[in-house]
Order: sequence, then C-alpha cells, then structure tokens
Amino acid sequence: MTDEQPLKAAIIPVTPLQQNSCLIWCTKTMRGAFTDPGGDLDRLKAAAKQQGVTIEKLLVTHGHLDHCGQTGMLAEELGVPIEGPQEEDRFWISKLEDDGRKWGFEGKVFEPDRWLDDGDTVTVGDLTLDVYHCPGHTPGHIVFHHAPSYFAIVGDVLFKGSIGRTDFPRGNHQQLIDSITGKLWPLGEQTAFVPGHGPMSTFGYERKVNGFVADSVLGN
Repeated sequence: MTDEQPLKAAIIPVTPLQQNSCLIWCTKTMRGAFTDPGGDLDRLKAAAKQQGVTIEKLLVTHGHLDHCGQTGMLAEELGVPIEGPQEEDRFWISKLEDDGRKWGFEGKVFEPDRWLDDGDTVTVGDLTLDVYHCPGHTPGHIVFHHAPSYFAIVGDVLFKGSIGRTDFPRGNHQQLIDSITGKLWPLGEQTAFVPGHGPMSTFGYERKVNGFVADSVLGN
C-alpha cells in the first residue's frame, strides 16, 4: 500500500502452520493491531518495532490454535485488550491448551475483552473496520473489512483458489458458501483480502476462478 493510504498492513506468517498474522496500522496515528497472533510472538513484536507501530489491541477471526493460541499471552505481556471472535467459538478457545499439546506448540485459554458480532465495528487508531460474522469453517468466525482501503482480513473463510475446511466440529459447508457469497462478495470485486494461509487475492478474482465458489461453479 502507498504512503497515502490511511491503513497499512504487513503479513507475518506464524506457527508451524504458517498462519498469516497481520500487523495493521493507522498511518495517521501509527497505532495498530495484530490480527490472529497465534504464535511466534517475538517475530510479531519485532515487526511492530521495525515499523514504529504502537500496538493498542489484538483482533481474532476465530478460535483455532494457529490463529489465537498465544493471543492471551501477548495481550497480557503488552497490556492490551482482545477483540473477537464471535462467541460461538468459545468452545474452540477453551481447548487451546489441549490442542497445543497435540500440535506441539503452546496454547493458552483466554477470555476476549469483547466478543464481536455481525454489524459491529472495531477501531485501530483513527481507522474503523467493519465486522462480518461468517460461520462455516467455525461457528464464530468473523471477518474484518476496511471499506475505504478495499481491504479485508478473512481468516480461514476463503483462500486463493480454495475455501476453509468444514470437517471440524460444528463446521458447515453450506453455511461457509453462504458466508462467502452473502457477506464477502457484496464488499466488491476490487477488495483485496488476506487469507489465513497462503497468498493474497481479490474477491473478484475468486469469483472468476475459485473452483468452490466461482460464479460459474455456483450457477450465478
């Protein structure tokens, strides 16, 4: 993004699962947030320091270990609040320590300072991001969208060329398709998004070529 943009973002892959944590910040105030800080906390803190960003909160899309396993630890260390996900993911967050033992990296249960729901907003510096509840991959999954920048952070709802898994407890394939077509597509084809894993894409590109949700696949 150019220097004139009100929002800047840097993708920092974390955990053995290479999950795309994001450092997002308001260029006017240089205050920012980490999205889905699941692990590799030293790497995240170094990125904020390098950019000169003061972290004021942590934002979470959903309750899976790679996305939020160490969010509570970072919040405690930095003395900042956690916002998100939607409360239906409470059961995932309650299992973070058990899941951490299974996957071989530390997870810690936490209680967000604010559960988020469809239609809520969050602030980062002078920026305001809209919150969309997009269940399917998990029941409490949310997406963050900054409309002026045509920019979204979608977690594991949508990927370049693919969609989120729905074979986890309380996953629902049709619900996920409905979330993508009903919540994400209306945000505009030019909107660029950071997925939970892999490269960025745009909603317009996925509507053309994604083998799961392209208009031609869904008969739109």
